[in-house]
Order: sequence, then structure tokens, then C-alpha cells
Amino acid sequence: MDKLFRMIYLIFLLFLNFSCVEKKATEKEINKSEIVRASKSDTLKFTSGIRAIFQDSKGNYWLGSHNEGVSYYNGKIFQYFNNTNGLLDNQIRSIEEDKNGTIWLGTANGVNSYDGKKFTTYTTQTNNPTLEWNKTSGDLWFNEGEKDGVNRFDGKKMNYLIFPKPKNKNVDNSFGVTDLSKDKNGNLWISTYAALFSYDGKMTTIFEHEKLKLKANENLHIRSVLADSKGRIWIGNNGIGVLLMEHDKTIHFSEINGLIQKNSSKNGNLSPTGTMEHVFAIEEDSEGNIWFGDRDTGAWKYDGKNVINYTINNKLSTPMIWSIYKDNSNNLLFGMAEGGVYKFNGRAFEKQF
Repeated sequence: MDKLFRMIYLIFLLFLNFSCVEKKATEKEINKSEIVRASKSDTLKFTSGIRAIFQDSKGNYWLGSHNEGVSYYNGKIFQYFNNTNGLLDNQIRSIEEDKNGTIWLGTANGVNSYDGKKFTTYTTQTNNPTLEWNKTSGDLWFNEGEKDGVNRFDGKKMNYLIFPKPKNKNVDNSFGVTDLSKDKNGNLWISTYAALFSYDGKMTTIFEHEKLKLKANENLHIRSVLADSKGRIWIGNNGIGVLLMEHDKTIHFSEINGLIQKNSSKNGNLSPTGTMEHVFAIEEDSEGNIWFGDRDTGAWKYDGKNVINYTINNKLSTPMIWSIYKDNSNNLLFGMAEGGVYKFNGRAFEKQF
């Protein structure tokens, strides 16, 4: 009888312990759910710059901020993710989607992927770079901060590919990646502060000060690059405006259009209205017009003949444009330094987010 009692008592203790574990697990799930609810809003709450805009294959928008993480918008509500949710860094520099629908975020401190449930972290060994780029594969490319190379994901791991870089003559610049663009032939164009690189799948070509035929007082500090539908390469600089590469010839686009001030310092100093010297974003619209986002003077459109300046919103404290993006419906979206997103409706700009 005592033996039977002891067995029943042990079973009761096991049941009680199991119940407690289940209760704790349930409470933990509730806490997670509460955190998710706390990071939602009806309107976009970012106040730092929108550095990246992306619309995924399902029509959802992803907005990457300068220092507040990323926001996901499903058409009804904004949900926010930052380093407390698993992001490596709150500065989002690029957003992509792979063939499986996974979202990839290039941050200022590494790469995260998001499968709709959790974030996965991908690290690189920058002390063991890959010199032969053609021995790697993959269509996902990411910056590696201020390092002298670029990350390429092959489906399993991140490969750090080092640039065959020339001697850096500007000590204020690095070969840190600032932008990526793929041309109509599949060649990848990689802008860094100190030089532009192209990769055709076999070899890497360098475009630096001498090759771009710049003047002695014109220093590269590249912030953006666009390979357009006509095969032209547009290079946006912080200081000397826009360079245009076409048919193996480079022209100083800002200068020949009278958009460089007469006594320009050609560096990061503030530029006056009517100039286009600090171009952080470039995009092509559905009609083939090229758009530029300037730090000091707002939006510019080139229609093949004229360069037209637009004011996004004269109530903004700064006209700086961090990003320009063409979405799945060919809407042109402008990410501002103050955190908002505006859409060009063909005549003017209206607040989108």
C-alpha cells in the first residue's frame, strides 16, 4: 500500500512540475506577443533618415532607417524591428528578397535574414578574404562597413571578397561599399568612397581618379551608383556632384549642366540652392528619366534634355534625400532625412508614409 502511495505521489509531482513548465512557456509566448504589439503603429514613427526602401513580392513595404531599425508595412499597420529583436545594427543600408521570399537586411554591422518568424545572423571572416571572386556564386551582395571589400552570399555562407584596389591617395576616404547596381548585361557596379568597381563574373575593373579623368581638385567621395536601362553608369558624389560614364567616356554631368557653384570647395561643405554637388541617391523612373537625391538641394530630374529641380516639401527642416526607389507599381518613392517617405505623382510630391 505504501509503495502504491509513493508511486501515485511521484506521478502527481511529475504532473505538477510539467504543468509549471507549460505555464512558464505559455507566459513566455505571451510576453513575446506583447513585445510585438508594442512595436506596431498606424503611421510611420521613424524620425531618422530612410536609407533603404523595398517592396517585396507580396506587396509589403520594408523601410530601413538611419538608426532606428527597419519597419514592415502590410498596407494596414507598421511593425518595427531593431537590435532588441535580433538585428545586428539599427542602421539599415540595403534590403533585398531572395527567391524563397526571405528578406535580407544589410546593416552597418553585418547581415540579417528574416523568414517571417525570426532573424538569422550572418558573419564574415574579413581576416580571410577571397581573392578570386569567380570562385564564388550568388546574387545577394552586401556592404562590409568600412572594410575594403564586399560580401556575397552563396546560399550557405557569406563570402568576403576583397577589392583589387589601387593605392588610396585620399586618406579621408576608404573602400567601404556605399551602393550597388546591376546593369542590363548582368554586370555588377559597386561604389565605394574612394573608387568605383565593376564585376562581370570573371574579372573586376577599377575606376578611380585617373581613369575617370578627374581634375586635380576633384576628389572622389562616391555615395551612389546607377546602371540605367540605356547602359549608362551614373556616379553620385558627395562634393563634385554627378559623373556620367557612357561609351567608354566619362563626363562631369553636374559641371556641364552648370550645377557646380563657381567657387565650389568640392568637398562636403554646404552647397547653395541651384547646385547639385552632394548626390546620395540615383534612380530611373518608368519613363527613363533619371532622378537624383541631393543632400542640400532636394530632388532633380533629368529627362534627356533638361535638369529640373523639385522641392519635396518646403516645411521640412532639411531637403536631404537618403534614398529613391521605384516600387512594383512604378511609383517613385523618396526616403527623406527626417524619416518620411514621399511619392511623386507626376506633378508634385505627396506624403506616402
